Amino acid sequence: MSDTLLLLVGLGNPGPKHAKHRHNVGFLAVDAIAEAHGFGPPRAKFQGDLRDGAIGGRKAFILKPQTFMNLSGQAVGEAARFYKIDPANIVVFHDELDLAAGKIRVKSGGGNAGHNGVESIADHIGPDFRRVRIGIGHPGDKLRVTGHVLGDFAKTDREWLEPLLAAIAAAAPALAESDAKFTSDVAQRLQPKPDKKPRSEAAPESPIPKPAAIDKGPSANPFVQALQKIFPRKH
Repeated sequence: MSDTLLLLVGLGNPGPKHAKHRHNVGFLAVDAIAEAHGFGPPRAKFQGDLRDGAIGGRKAFILKPQTFMNLSGQAVGEAARFYKIDPANIVVFHDELDLAAGKIRVKSGGGNAGHNGVESIADHIGPDFRRVRIGIGHPGDKLRVTGHVLGDFAKTDREWLEPLLAAIAAAAPALAESDAKFTSDVAQRLQPKPDKKPRSEAAPESPIPKPAAIDKGPSANPFVQALQKIFPRKH
């Protein structure tokens, strides 16, 4: 058993057909972490896309199972056994229907709350792994749940999704310390910034205008590309 290796798992369904689904927010979360912390490129391994790097001074792997959600545990089980990673050092990022959109909760162990991907992982490695539950909100009617979970993010979701993913990525090193530290760091980064105090001195009569932003075209950052596909720019 390794006390130093971390395995960060994002849950989702593979392929462009599912890329915009709320059910795939786990994929987006680990992509954000990988890009923010310079993980290597993805390579096919353990029935998934695997990237390696470091988080909080600890060697870490990021895994996106490509088996479809209901069989996620196959990929996670293979990786955990190969690297001898204890469930306490496995962090799974997944969507949570019963949390308000943009909220997160972190816990270790427990039930699967009806999430098939989480259930599959528990079947393969036991229930004692860590879960970062990312709220996608409830549609309010159980008859609309499937369409909501397997539906695309709305344009209005960008207002909470982008800041949340950025906060998760920035706070990820705290996962090497404790879940509580990670939760606290994410919350702190999402707090609205106080308004700046007005400057006491008078503004110059002829301020120098700032140069116009230059559209550099599509980003080379895979995480940014994924967001641009969900929320395409208007030209």
